[in-house]
Amino acid sequence: MAGKPGRRDFSELTAKLGKHVERLPDYAQKAQEKVQKYLPPEDQRAADGRDRTSESSGETTAGSDGTRAGGRPAPRPKVDLTVVTDVRDKLAAWNSPEAKHARRVRWTRRAFTLWAVLTLLAVLWAVAGYFGVVGVYDGVEGALTGAAGTVVFGALAVSSGTKLRRLGRAAPPKPDPSATLPPANSAAREPMEKLVDSERTLTDLLDQLAAPQHGAPSGATGFDVEDARATAMDASAALRGLAARLESIERARDAAPARERGGLDSAVTALREQLDEGLEGYGTLVAAAGRAVAASSDGATPAKDALTDATDRLAGLAVALRELS
Repeated sequence: MAGKPGRRDFSELTAKLGKHVERLPDYAQKAQEKVQKYLPPEDQRAADGRDRTSESSGETTAGSDGTRAGGRPAPRPKVDLTVVTDVRDKLAAWNSPEAKHARRVRWTRRAFTLWAVLTLLAVLWAVAGYFGVVGVYDGVEGALTGAAGTVVFGALAVSSGTKLRRLGRAAPPKPDPSATLPPANSAAREPMEKLVDSERTLTDLLDQLAAPQHGAPSGATGFDVEDARATAMDASAALRGLAARLESIERARDAAPARERGGLDSAVTALREQLDEGLEGYGTLVAAAGRAVAASSDGATPAKDALTDATDRLAGLAVALRELS
């Protein structure tokens, strides 16, 4: 196993555990769907057969054995995915680059404080030994033990202080947006999964277009690959902002009273349609990049012109999505 002797590397185990935890909402959702297949449908209540007073007085409440007054079993509650989602989000936050950097700074600062305190104590011990306050010797012999501790702990303190200064100057790494996906029961989950796949495909295609071919400086002669890359990144950020807005509305809908959920459902549907439209424009750019890669070997320009047009359209779409988000 790689690493220093006596230390274990748990990075692979943590990565595997993170993948399984991320899929817990999917497992719970599938289990809920299977359970619901075997549950009896809820009783259909006629509005003219019962009044609200009889319903509020407990006429349809479940008995002590979990059955309704009519003898039919009460429907079981749905599986709550909130706990699973919270665990996944906490694990993702704990494994994020920013959190790792903060923990590294915190532990280095604590180590520096410990070695500095021990160095100070060693200096005091050396002074006390020199004057014969402690031990049976005085002078240089009495201060020898404290001096040795001062050298050792001082070197460790300097090393920790240097590392702490280096960490303080280094900017914390930015988190990868594609590493965090919406919850499994969110309407934004499927579009964001498609966006991650499209981003990887487009990055690979643009890298191939930027690579030199047949002695030419680039496989995308007459086309600015970096312009397409920047436009795609801008569109991805706009789509993620729109997805975050959709998630916020979903949380508000779940917390709102039943009479207020209709308007929020309409807003969720409208935002999902906008996400789908944005993904369609992003997919158009991916398809144009694929055609440009296929035509780059013979220097065909129509495919590259189509790629330029798709980049321009996606840029305009990104501006519109950013205004919405």
